This record gives sequence, structure tokens and C-alpha cells, in this order.
Amino acid sequence: MRPATVADVPLILGFIKKLAEYEKLSDDVVATEDILRESLFGSKPYAEVILAYAAKNSTDNEKIPAGMALYFHNFSTFMGRPGLYLEDLFVDPEFRGRGIGKKLLIQLATIAKERQCARFEWVCLDWNKTSREFYEALGAKPLSEWIIHRVDGKSLDYLAAM
Repeated sequence: MRPATVADVPLILGFIKKLAEYEKLSDDVVATEDILRESLFGSKPYAEVILAYAAKNSTDNEKIPAGMALYFHNFSTFMGRPGLYLEDLFVDPEFRGRGIGKKLLIQLATIAKERQCARFEWVCLDWNKTSREFYEALGAKPLSEWIIHRVDGKSLDYLAAM
């Protein structure tokens, strides 16, 4: 594993598109390499990415991109400390079941501890039972009492113009 660099933007976008396809949300992807370059590596980076590499098979020494975790900081007013928020975790299907997702989550938990974050959290689609079971096996607790609210697109324009 390693932190992504600006040279990795095409790879990151490729993983985002594969994740969107898996989540049946391909039509929602409007990110471009230019947008990601500015948002992740511009003068004010908004998020960070860790890339995971693995050998294609047990006899191959060459490591190829296998997955990524894209994350950023949020803040808990009750705790008075930052949190780490995982926006996307993706492992290429050919590498699933090899512990890569778990290693990415462990790395993010380590970063959260190093940065004195009060918590590490993310959301998971309700239909994704496999991922939910995976997260819960690692100690994550689903928070069913919280409902996500979102304002985007024309609704965001409307609210901002009030």
C-alpha cells in the first residue's frame, strides 16, 4: 500500500468508475481526471487516497493496482476532535478475498489513531449484504438510528439561493 500521487489520477478515476458500475451508479459519475487532480492534489486538497497493490497470482512477483481507499476528515463537535471518513473502498473483483480490503481498513484505522481522530466511519448501501457482513466482522457497528440527508444538483442551487 502507498499514498496516491498526482500521477495516479487516471488509476483513481478508473477505480471510481468500476465502483460505480458495481453499485449500479455508473450514470452518476461526472468526475474527470482534471476534477480529481484539482480536488485531491490541488492547492487545497479535499481528500486523500491509499492505493493497494498485489501480485496477479502466487508465482508472479510483479505488483499491480488492486484497490483503493478514498478518505477525508470530518469533525465531531461532541468529541471536539476530527474523525476519518471513508468515502470509497474498492478492491478489484479479481483480488477480492485476499485480505486487501481488510488491510486498507486497518491502514485507515492506523491513520485515524495517528491523527488523534475520535472515530472512523463510512456508509454502505443497504443491499450490499456481503460488505455489511465484512465490516461488522471487523467490529464496525451499523448506526440505523441516523438517516443521511443530501442536498445536491438543483436542490443545492435552490438552497444556496434562498
